[in-house]
Amino acid sequence: MTESTPGPVHPTADAVAALRPLPLSATTVADDSLWGTWLRRNAVRTLPHCVSQLHAAGAIDNLRRVTGEADGDFQNMWFADSDVHKTLEAAAWQLARTPDDAELRAFLDTTAALLAKAQGEDGYLNSYYTVVKPEQRWRELHKSHELYCAGHLIQAAVAASRAGVGAEIVTVARRFADLIVDRFAAANDVDGHPEIETALVELYRVTGHRPYLDLAARLVDLRGHGLLNPEHFGAAYLQDHVPIREADAVAGHAVRQLYLLAGVVDVAVETHDGELLAAAQRLWEDAFGSKTYLTGAHGSRHRDEAFGDPYELPADRAYAETCAAIASFQWNWRMLLATGDVRHADEMERVLHNAIAGSTALDGEHFFYSNPLHLRTGHDGSHEDAPSQRLSWYSCACCPPNLARLMASLPGYAITTDDTGLQIQLYTAGEIETTVDGSPVRIAVRTGYPWDGRVELTVTTAAPITLSLRIPGWCPTEDVRLDGNPVEPVDGYVRLRRDWTRDMTVTLDLPMHGRIVRPHPRIDAVRGCVALARGPLVYCVEQADLPDGVTLEDVRIDPSVPPVAGRATEDGPVTLTVAGGVRTADSALYGSAIEDHTDPITFSALPYFLWGNRKPGPMRVWIPVAATE
Repeated sequence: MTESTPGPVHPTADAVAALRPLPLSATTVADDSLWGTWLRRNAVRTLPHCVSQLHAAGAIDNLRRVTGEADGDFQNMWFADSDVHKTLEAAAWQLARTPDDAELRAFLDTTAALLAKAQGEDGYLNSYYTVVKPEQRWRELHKSHELYCAGHLIQAAVAASRAGVGAEIVTVARRFADLIVDRFAAANDVDGHPEIETALVELYRVTGHRPYLDLAARLVDLRGHGLLNPEHFGAAYLQDHVPIREADAVAGHAVRQLYLLAGVVDVAVETHDGELLAAAQRLWEDAFGSKTYLTGAHGSRHRDEAFGDPYELPADRAYAETCAAIASFQWNWRMLLATGDVRHADEMERVLHNAIAGSTALDGEHFFYSNPLHLRTGHDGSHEDAPSQRLSWYSCACCPPNLARLMASLPGYAITTDDTGLQIQLYTAGEIETTVDGSPVRIAVRTGYPWDGRVELTVTTAAPITLSLRIPGWCPTEDVRLDGNPVEPVDGYVRLRRDWTRDMTVTLDLPMHGRIVRPHPRIDAVRGCVALARGPLVYCVEQADLPDGVTLEDVRIDPSVPPVAGRATEDGPVTLTVAGGVRTADSALYGSAIEDHTDPITFSALPYFLWGNRKPGPMRVWIPVAATE
């Protein structure tokens, strides 16, 4: 990895963007930080597990059936090629950081060779439609995922190109991309699952080949004109119900909507299309104003993995797909770069530390597909779409390799830059080394975030820059201290314009008190409940932390008593001690007057992202308020 290795999103010099990402190599994460733990776990557990499962579940053999090296029936979902491509992308980003990983490099090289061998003479590459339905190529776009799979192949190629590995992947992806341009540049066709849009823009950014960007822009504008067979779930599910420039509400399949919006922003900044960016901003207001879970997750309906109505946010029936959380992170990153609005960094932090982090077990080899905020006592966890604990793989295995590719590239999302300096967007211990306006800048960051709100930054080179420190939206600004003194953030940042001298240090203190969070009164599903939070972390209560004989659904909280935070130790995270009670009531299911009373109890809450790592059992984020309030 060179000093200028771009990360997953790298706008061109001509793009209209308020901020720019730093090169992937500019941020080194400390091994003993929370991020360092995630990165190490991803490298040594999650990514190798994904590679193993591609073989065990048959995704690799599907491609080998194309080449004649395997026989038998096609395995798993018809879009299983995308799982291979996402794992390749993860491998490329990981090899950029750990180039000596011989096993990972062997996987990347042998899989690239297999893809090249499986690719048709015209550049077409899709194992399902080559082996199972060759006569239906490009004829079932409402459900085929052909462009979706191609998009993930292209993103793998972008990662490989930027990481300087897997040149054969780039060749394969460009051949396919050129075929797609020839096929779709003048056609009134779109894929039922958006993803190709952002991939084509990024391929344009790598190659400078304008037809890729032009096709991405065309595909964005073709959406919403009723071009697709709505089949089972309707046009909104396919993002084909309303043109994006006219839309005023997010709707339909959450992952498809969020992937589309990521591509919309990419197209907007590269084509200088202010109307398109305004549409993305309008839809952002709707999504985060009334359709986002406290954990940053999206998607309240299991039936079609979709957004619900405004304030339709049931805790126990939350679908909250992991891929939707990742897509939200990616969309907000693009919105942050495009606008410079701190709210997008806030949402990145929220979804990363809660919905995304909670989807992976501590062992790095088990995952949630859906991420509820309440698991009931007696829950039937036998169904794959709502299990009681994380599973090692899924028949629709989109989430684990998606997690792997995000985590492998995570350092590229922490810091932004502009002509004046650097903006620290996401806090983690480590080092930053880059160049700003021709001046080399090196900064050491020491922090225990998110367990500790103190962030110490030491500028170890002399440089005249503005160092901007994000003040998170959850943080009461009146309590923020810089070098012990109160500060007043401007537009969400403390901006320090200085002629920095060597080893100059500043210390930011963000208050880390446990706090009570109340829902909007229109969220019927959690009316009469409150949640617990500390810093960027949402907390939950698990049955495992309650006394014997106490059922989680009977626990109440006293919101007049502030939760008390413990201390992070080598054996565990910061937990909260909470005052409340246990409600006992009549056994009647319904009645005209139910007599009950509440016995006092003190219980513990742990960070939501750590739930489900013990034996399976009930959990809830939203806790009913004791009747004494």
